[in-house]
Amino acid sequence: MTRSVAATGLASVFLFSCLAAATAQEGVDEAKAHIQSYSGLPEFVAPGEPFDARSCMAGKKIFTIPASSSIPFIKTISDHKGKLAEELGFEHMEWENQGNPTQWIQGIEHAVNNGYDLVSLLAGADPRFFEPQVAQAQAQGVKVVTSHLTGLEQDAPAGVDAAVAIDYRTAGELMADWTIAKTEGKTNALVLVSNEALSTDSIVSGLKEAFDTRCPDCKYEIVNVPITDWATKIQPTVAGALQANADLNYVIPIYDSMSTFVTPAIAIAGRNDDVKVATFNGTPFVLDLIRAGDVEMDIGENLDWIAHAMLDAEMRLLCGKETIRDSKVPLRVFDASNIEEVGEPADAAKGYGDAYVPGFRKLWQIAE
Repeated sequence: MTRSVAATGLASVFLFSCLAAATAQEGVDEAKAHIQSYSGLPEFVAPGEPFDARSCMAGKKIFTIPASSSIPFIKTISDHKGKLAEELGFEHMEWENQGNPTQWIQGIEHAVNNGYDLVSLLAGADPRFFEPQVAQAQAQGVKVVTSHLTGLEQDAPAGVDAAVAIDYRTAGELMADWTIAKTEGKTNALVLVSNEALSTDSIVSGLKEAFDTRCPDCKYEIVNVPITDWATKIQPTVAGALQANADLNYVIPIYDSMSTFVTPAIAIAGRNDDVKVATFNGTPFVLDLIRAGDVEMDIGENLDWIAHAMLDAEMRLLCGKETIRDSKVPLRVFDASNIEEVGEPADAAKGYGDAYVPGFRKLWQIAE
């Protein structure tokens, strides 16, 4: 009797272990499949109906306030918006700043005082820091929009006229999935975030969802480093984590410009072989770090495509067209297997195909 009970108990433990292992493998397989679905060339999807952009934008002016001009990702988008505006024949100005909300306020006041029709708060310039100034600008007839700030599931903040969103949640899922797939469900990660950016909430929700559903046994620590402190606090934060956690196998800086300060800490610690970097944005210098072997994976967005999509939505708003929320900007996973497609050095507009260029020109009714 005793032997029978013991045998039954052992069989139950064995069955439970097998079921747990099967469930864990299913999570790994799901993560791999998700990564694979974002590894090919994306398709162009029109965010709205065609309109005569050049005609309706004649005499209008757009003013872009980036979260910080010192972040290459954001600066590149703003520069590309300026080039497109020049082609379309209207005025565009970027407000140079270093990420201080006081500078954003000065920018919106400058736009109002100098006859701009729309203020674009780009990629982290958060209107919650200056709601009175937003209201004052709107009272003067100036449209205020957020661009590349919120996820698709997030509400427009602080009473702005429109919020042109990105699928940040999926980006968060993909970063987690990459580590799950590469470690076969044994992720031990340091996740670097900047909580003052609204997009962080969306990215982190996707990242947590992926870990919770596909790898509940994975380990990760989330550490907040404000954007203005990246240059001084990221490297020592990573160095401290490497020293305290011998089993750390991934650093996930959720915005890839953070990598400037992540990779030196890993190199100095001599941990390049066992600690990898998975990130998001597709900034050209970070894509080059994949080629150099310092970053393992970057979920890329075509920065030129973003500029087209953000400007498209802003022009539609000024031209009285339907407001665009989903910018239809796609994501693509880059690693050593496809990094050559972005050029050498990496180009902000390469690696995603070029269907979006004629696609937007057709939408804007620009004759070939």
